[in-house]
Amino acid sequence: MRFTLLDRITQLEPGVRIEAVKNLSLAEEYLADHFPLFPVMPGVLMLEAMTQAGAWLIRAGEDFAHSMVVLSEAKNVKYADFVKPGQTLTVSAEILSQDEHETRLKAQGFIAGVPTVSARLVLRRYNRATTHPVYAVSDEATRLGMRRLFAILYPSYQPDATSATEMATSSHLANGGVIT
Repeated sequence: MRFTLLDRITQLEPGVRIEAVKNLSLAEEYLADHFPLFPVMPGVLMLEAMTQAGAWLIRAGEDFAHSMVVLSEAKNVKYADFVKPGQTLTVSAEILSQDEHETRLKAQGFIAGVPTVSARLVLRRYNRATTHPVYAVSDEATRLGMRRLFAILYPSYQPDATSATEMATSSHLANGGVIT
């Protein structure tokens, strides 16, 4: 994930539902161009915020089993209003169905309880090492990075004992054996 469009996860039922918030600030660089006299969050970034919420829901529900969770399909995307600086976009995602590789979700965004955006999303999940074993270390590093970011976004996250041991071991190895 190259950028994070969520500031905090406020509610989570792993494998079921998630709610998160994005506080839009005038300091967001893209607002200078979108649009200079009427700054609003681009619709594609509203969609990305819902996608990221759905990805966190999937990761939490399967204890970060997959390094990659990506948008495969967005259907019925509907925009009802703008998100302006100073407003908080609350996004939610709910799992509708799931198979071995794909998860179908219903996602929505609200400003002060008023619907702003909605969509049906299909997120695909996988590990790169499944097709190219050389990426096993990269998959593990990605999962570790996602766990760390998740702990920042959702401070009440308590990894299970296995996850905590993985994080400590991976951190130790990533730092050349130096304990951090």
